[in-house]
Amino acid sequence: MDLDLRSVRYFVVVADELHFGRAAAKLHISQPALSKQIRRLESEVGFRLFVRDSRHVALTAEGVRFLRDARVLIAQAVRMTHPDDPGVRIAHIFDLDTSRLVADAYSTRFPEVPVIASSMDSQRQFDALLKGQLDVAMIRLTPAMTAEHPIGWRHRPLRLEPFWLVGRPGDPPAETASLFERPLQVFGDPSGSALFNVHGQYLAALEHRLGTAFRWLGNPGTFDQCLAQMRRTTDAALLLEFESYAFRYRNLGMPIHQPRELQPLYPWSIAWRDEPLTPAVARFLEVAAEQSAEREWLYPEQTGPAWQPDGA
Repeated sequence: MDLDLRSVRYFVVVADELHFGRAAAKLHISQPALSKQIRRLESEVGFRLFVRDSRHVALTAEGVRFLRDARVLIAQAVRMTHPDDPGVRIAHIFDLDTSRLVADAYSTRFPEVPVIASSMDSQRQFDALLKGQLDVAMIRLTPAMTAEHPIGWRHRPLRLEPFWLVGRPGDPPAETASLFERPLQVFGDPSGSALFNVHGQYLAALEHRLGTAFRWLGNPGTFDQCLAQMRRTTDAALLLEFESYAFRYRNLGMPIHQPRELQPLYPWSIAWRDEPLTPAVARFLEVAAEQSAEREWLYPEQTGPAWQPDGA
């Protein structure tokens, strides 16, 4: 039996989406054409891959087993067509430092292996990982990601990054500050906006937990853009910010404080596809685990009770 690799790729996309319409849109083909390809593949392998009705799509037991082999087949095909490309494809989220510190440590140890880096938020990284466009994703996982894609990928915790409160130049120094003493500003896009994303979901959950209204400043992205916006701000407020950026504000003369009432922690995870790993990707995962342990990323110092959203 000779399998059509294109049909196998189509099957993997449908298995990831569990929705023929969304899968067809991602593949840029019509839904009837996709259904025809899947029926042809089922005929070739001799068993049903999906159970379908008007509302749901699910993998059969044979489909689950076939998916595992299909990912291996596609990974091998990629390696055969790109034999001289041993690099690791990752992405950064603006200037936040978790992924950069891991990539720097990896490049120091394996300078001969290229790290191909892009810039993507958590959801885009996750989508690119499932499509085979990234080898590793360093993101905040959401319950929706694991619910909608229960198989085909693996993950583990990498870092719990604290949030700090950033004051204004000239504010008196203090180790801690109250989350309620001034209005709280956040760099993010609120619920209902076109750019509401995984980070915005985290901030919205924290806003609800605190019972206060944030001042949402949008998401300018890089540290320099955030700094420029902060320098244009004249009102007396506190900025709730990632530790990655807060320490850079401190180096520029802005006081930073640990939150007094509770300590928001942002859960970063590292994710990869559930398939045979290239040596380069396997070593990258090892370096990430070592950096997490050496930097004690999963055990941050805190002054108040730790907080994460339900389901992280």
